[in-house]
Amino acid sequence: MTVSSSILIKTRSAGGYLQRLCKHFAHKTDVEFTEESGWIAFDFGRAYLLADADGLMVRGVAENAEDLARLKRVIVLHLECFAFREALTIDWEI
Repeated sequence: MTVSSSILIKTRSAGGYLQRLCKHFAHKTDVEFTEESGWIAFDFGRAYLLADADGLMVRGVAENAEDLARLKRVIVLHLECFAFREALTIDWEI
């Protein structure tokens, strides 16, 4: 059984954040991405990313709630660092 959570982060820089996240984690784990979509495979779950005119959609999938919470923390911490010039609203859906 898996659990998941999604978020739409409204930003004009969605493609840039998607690429920065993927390039950053590509040094540590399996990653695949284009300018509009990608995924990052962590030991504790997988993040799916989609960038469009509305913003950056992130969907986290993990085997349990604890791993999903960890995945969400990792994504949020890195996005906050990359988006230091922009105040992003990051509220995950259940």
